[in-house]
Amino acid sequence: MRTYSFLTVLLWSCMFHAIHMMPSQKRTNKHSHSERITGLSENGGKTLHRTKRGWMWNQFFLLEEYTGPDTQYVGKLHTDQDKGDGNLKYILTGDGAGSLFIIDENTGDIHAAKKLDREEKSLYVLRAKAIDRKTGRQVEPESEFIIKIHDINDNEPKFTKDMYTASIPEMSGVGTSVIQVTATDADDANYGNSAKVVYSILQGQPYFSVDPETGIIKTALPDMSRENREQYQVVIQAKDMGGQMGGLSGTTTVNITLTDVNDNPPRFPQSTYQFSSPESAPPGTPLGRIKANDPDVGENAEIEYSISNGDGSEMFDIVTDKDTQEGIITVKKRLDFENKMLYTLRVEATNTHPDPRFLQLGPFKDTASVKISVEDIDEPPVFSRPWYLIEVDEDAKEGSIIGQVVAQDPDITKNAIKYSVDRHTDLDRIFNIYSGNGSLFISKPLDREETPWHNITVIATEINNPKQSSQIPVFIRILDINDHAPEFAKYYETFVCENAKAGQLIQTVSAVDKDEPPQGHKFFFELVPEFAVHPNFSIVDNKGIMTRRNGYSRSKMSTYLLPIIIFDNDYPIQSSTGTLTIRVCACDSRGNMQSCNAEALLLPAGLSTGALVAILLCIIILLVLVVLFTALKRQRKKEPLIISKDDVRDNIVTYNDEGGGEEDTQAFDIGTLRNPEAREESKMRRDVIPETIFQIRRTAPLWENIDVQDFIHRRLKENDLDPAAPPYDSLATYAYEGNDSIANSLSSLESLTTEGNQDYDYLSDWGPRFKKLADMYGGEDSDRD
Repeated sequence: MRTYSFLTVLLWSCMFHAIHMMPSQKRTNKHSHSERITGLSENGGKTLHRTKRGWMWNQFFLLEEYTGPDTQYVGKLHTDQDKGDGNLKYILTGDGAGSLFIIDENTGDIHAAKKLDREEKSLYVLRAKAIDRKTGRQVEPESEFIIKIHDINDNEPKFTKDMYTASIPEMSGVGTSVIQVTATDADDANYGNSAKVVYSILQGQPYFSVDPETGIIKTALPDMSRENREQYQVVIQAKDMGGQMGGLSGTTTVNITLTDVNDNPPRFPQSTYQFSSPESAPPGTPLGRIKANDPDVGENAEIEYSISNGDGSEMFDIVTDKDTQEGIITVKKRLDFENKMLYTLRVEATNTHPDPRFLQLGPFKDTASVKISVEDIDEPPVFSRPWYLIEVDEDAKEGSIIGQVVAQDPDITKNAIKYSVDRHTDLDRIFNIYSGNGSLFISKPLDREETPWHNITVIATEINNPKQSSQIPVFIRILDINDHAPEFAKYYETFVCENAKAGQLIQTVSAVDKDEPPQGHKFFFELVPEFAVHPNFSIVDNKGIMTRRNGYSRSKMSTYLLPIIIFDNDYPIQSSTGTLTIRVCACDSRGNMQSCNAEALLLPAGLSTGALVAILLCIIILLVLVVLFTALKRQRKKEPLIISKDDVRDNIVTYNDEGGGEEDTQAFDIGTLRNPEAREESKMRRDVIPETIFQIRRTAPLWENIDVQDFIHRRLKENDLDPAAPPYDSLATYAYEGNDSIANSLSSLESLTTEGNQDYDYLSDWGPRFKKLADMYGGEDSDRD
């Protein structure tokens, strides 16, 4: 009968060097179990039962990093079934079996084949078997045991970072936290002090300190200033074994930067600044820069400049350059050296972002004095006004003064000034000016209806320095004078019916006037005195033409001419006479015109006699042209000028090459007339078909020593006597200019050689066509004086 029992592992402490077996002193259900032993007894096979006490036998401890000469002995496996005869075989399986842990299969001794590292693996689980060599069966159930690696202090603390970076505001109090550093130890924290880390500061005293347990770095000195020192390097050490001697350690570096706070006010490096400016500097011109120094950086160093007081606060301004934190002094208003030569400003520089914590240190601003001197320059004349407006009546006489402009030299020297009119703005030279006092006067008559406004420019120039000049616009308004008579607004031509009744309105008239009276236009219409009491028509309501009798006859009077006087209402009263044409026409019962006379029947209403005559003449001319064209066409059919399509003839002979005169030998080559090759023989006309063929006449050679005038006369005579000469549209011209001209030279180039001014008053006697030339050359120069 088979007997089952637990595999018993005997651990001999005397055989271990640094390995201990730790049995538990109390019972446990996890590791205690009852053993049941069965076997054959001597008294007839009676079964015996035995209960074994359970122990914590299956946990071993092994030192890591063993450096002894031999392998470490772990323990020994043994079963009660082993009789020592070598029939049993011990087998070890599990973590590291066969590689890290080796068992002697005969004796059951277990050894560690290699050096173990707890940080790599701290726990190994193994299983042991006892097998019968002959049958290959287990004599005991498989048993499991644990080998734990006992830690030694073989790892130094390591920080999470090789280098830390931190910052803290300057002027921070003592004990202000900066940063926390952390170091870890790979050793077992549950066994001994191998993993207990203590922090200390190696470099950075007396400015910073570190908490030995937490690794928090704190400030150790008060009021550390960034302006004195900005960067700090602190070295922190972490040591295990609680910091005791023999412990391992590691270090790290912490770079600490003090950040800026606004704890410094701006300060000017000097108390007084001096600048200068020419008086001609326009507003906005920069004169110079000033800067207040601030040791702070960033927005803590931003400065705003302003003018606090001084006698030049209205004349100058200061702006802040955001990039350089400088104050730029600029001109605010026009400067005048003659008015003030020196200005004093009080400039203030203020921090824009003050820190309330440091206000007790004093005002965060500073002031400086700025003196600005004005430089004198030669300035152009200055007019008393920016522009001038002058009003003058259009009937003002020539030479009358219409106004005055005034300018003066703004400099201390007070140079004399002369005035002139810019002729580009007064091409017709209507106005002139006295150069000494600036009085404007009229040189030509004015006409408001032609030009109601004149815009001229007056120039003022320093006599001693003509480069210094200025100009001013002068607007001249021409005031209206009632110098135009009113006229009919249009040509009036109306009709009256033969059956018209007395008191019938036949036409309404209106007038226009070129003048513009201030009270507006108002016209009065009257019949001329000869027709003050007209038997046929009258004027009512100052504009309506009305019949005065019943019935009109075309046979007796077909047209009435009614003269009307038109008056205006301005002073002096102007009047004109207009004529109203009234035709007598036949009308229907409704008053619609049907016919007036023969002329009215042929033409539309309003067509004059002159227009009718012009139309009839045009019709007659068109008829004559048609008849001539028809006759010419028939004649061309009888005598064609061109026989074939390719026969092209020239029927115009021209001798009108006019040269440059008798002394000009380059304009025309006279040798051409004397060239025998150029002389044409009398040939048959190619533009007509002659009835008979004439014999070619040969004339005496004329090209040998003959005068050109005689040559042309002979050729002209030959052409006149030639029976083949065409009486058609051909033209033969022989023009000859005489040997000399009785007319004198008309050129004005010789006028340059004459001394003195030439008198052009005779141009005024040549008539209205030469009026423009008479005005241009006959007037006196306005700027001559």
